Amino acid sequence: MGKSVDIRLSGEMSFEVNLDGHRFEIDAVEQFGGADRGPRPKNLMLASIAGCTGMDVVSILRKMKVAFDDFSVKVTGTITEIHPKHFDTMHIVYKLKGKNIQKEKVEKAVTLSQDKYCGVTFSFKPTINITHEIIIED
Repeated sequence: MGKSVDIRLSGEMSFEVNLDGHRFEIDAVEQFGGADRGPRPKNLMLASIAGCTGMDVVSILRKMKVAFDDFSVKVTGTITEIHPKHFDTMHIVYKLKGKNIQKEKVEKAVTLSQDKYCGVTFSFKPTINITHEIIIED
């Protein structure tokens, strides 16, 4: 199944992205000739892995009948200093709020996402050290 994205120059370093019928801007910071009209392409990698694993975990937890009041994912990455500058580590924090959430079930959902279902994680693992933690609050 093929996928594609179209981008078109819309400013000095800004591009309009058309992805799956959704339009948004990507841009460089002013230091590199941009106007900061959108996120940097490399940083979208953080959003990609957060969204992919987040959707997996929510889906799995719902199938397990695990009730929660709030769910969020935060991904922090470090970028190398030498070119080509790239992410060499990413740390994922899964945060849930709710009463009587069984950590074992959340751990199982996260493991299934990280090891079996999240295609973004699978794509990144050969070159990025990916770690995670789970925080559960009442």
